[in-house]
Amino acid sequence: MTDQELVERAKLARKMAYSPYSHFAVGAALLTRGGKVYTGCNIENSTFTPTNCAERTALFKAVSEGEREFEAVAVVGGPEGDTLTYTPPCGVCRQALAEFCPPDFRILLGQNDGSIRVFRLIDLLPEIFLLEEARKTEQGSC
Repeated sequence: MTDQELVERAKLARKMAYSPYSHFAVGAALLTRGGKVYTGCNIENSTFTPTNCAERTALFKAVSEGEREFEAVAVVGGPEGDTLTYTPPCGVCRQALAEFCPPDFRILLGQNDGSIRVFRLIDLLPEIFLLEEARKTEQGSC
């Protein structure tokens, strides 16, 4: 699947967003190593804390179906309507992706004009917290 095709899938997912509070709709399309795509949208809640981002919606759908290896995620977002702005994953989504994705995992951010910015997970989350790594550090300290 091309980067542009993955971004297009994210745009379709964005149409399902439930964002009555922020009016900022986001869609994500997560590509597995096996070539399957899982999509997600943001789903808001009036108490805000239970709100779920598009990236985590796609990730949780994939993991709940047994997927554990991923190639890339495309994310598109912007005010409700057709305008898209580069919308990187929030910190919680970056950490959730780090649980299953390698540091060189690709994150594609798309806009209406077809332009795509590509980042690696390590670029957006340079000090990834991984429990196993933290335990190793803890064991090695005095």
